[in-house]
Amino acid sequence: MTQNKLANAVVAKAVADFLHHLSERNASPHTIKAYSRDLSLFATYAGSRGWKQIDHIAVRGFLSQLYEKGLHKTSVARALAAVRSLYRWLAREGVVEQNPAKLVATPRLPKKLPRVPTIEEMNFVIDGQMPEVAAFPERDRLMLELLYGCGIRNSELIGINLDDIRRSAEAILIRGKGKKERYVPFGDSVRTVLAAYFPERQKVLDATRKHSIALLINRRGGRLTTRSVGRIVKKIAVARGLSPDVHPHTLRHAFGTHMLEEGADLRAIQELLGHERLATTQRYTQLSMKHVLQVYDQTHPRAK
Repeated sequence: MTQNKLANAVVAKAVADFLHHLSERNASPHTIKAYSRDLSLFATYAGSRGWKQIDHIAVRGFLSQLYEKGLHKTSVARALAAVRSLYRWLAREGVVEQNPAKLVATPRLPKKLPRVPTIEEMNFVIDGQMPEVAAFPERDRLMLELLYGCGIRNSELIGINLDDIRRSAEAILIRGKGKKERYVPFGDSVRTVLAAYFPERQKVLDATRKHSIALLINRRGGRLTTRSVGRIVKKIAVARGLSPDVHPHTLRHAFGTHMLEEGADLRAIQELLGHERLATTQRYTQLSMKHVLQVYDQTHPRAK
């Protein structure tokens, strides 16, 4: 093996070992896929250089190469984060002593707040008749009720099993990030929609001769996927007049924003959303303030 190939093998093997480590730590498939893509580019860029030859200037050169390929700032920032994580792991493993990526500034990203549907818009979508694009109306209404009514993530939604629903307590056991569990309450609207959905769910299972512990199933009797949920939410939202960029997480944003606007305590919202850090929940104060400013501009006589 030539020296160049040896150096390339060292970088590539380190990347493969790091990704295996992430998998063992139960990192999300999306994280592993993104890190794999970014670190593969980094290994290619490193070429024949060993770890001692890759300094912060070399890392800056890697980012410059990504810009030249037409990648946006968000993608470049993600790639830098992946390289930093790789080096942190290498340091713990005793392979390197320093993290050159720490000396490289993260690209400044524009602070974009997601556009959140109003309370009236959400009520119109969920309370109205399900549009023709809804292939399984009872299930799809329940899906919208849970995403908006409980503020859960897409991945948490599809992970709900029948046994997770505590009807007497009016709460659902949710398995969040890092296998953390929490209970989220549900109201009368969810209970009503659940009652309408269960008979239809059983009809599907009887027709397909299948058994499922999953709450939300497709027409073949299998558990729904996050991709299917995203596609269904978008179709229904567009059919009911919302923006085409609506996705399941939009409803989670709407849940947090609307609760704050209606006077809910920030700590309570943090608990309901399953945020580990209050700072994450505080983004909703920005969303709410944006709404307050819009109302001020539109209604106060001195603002016109």
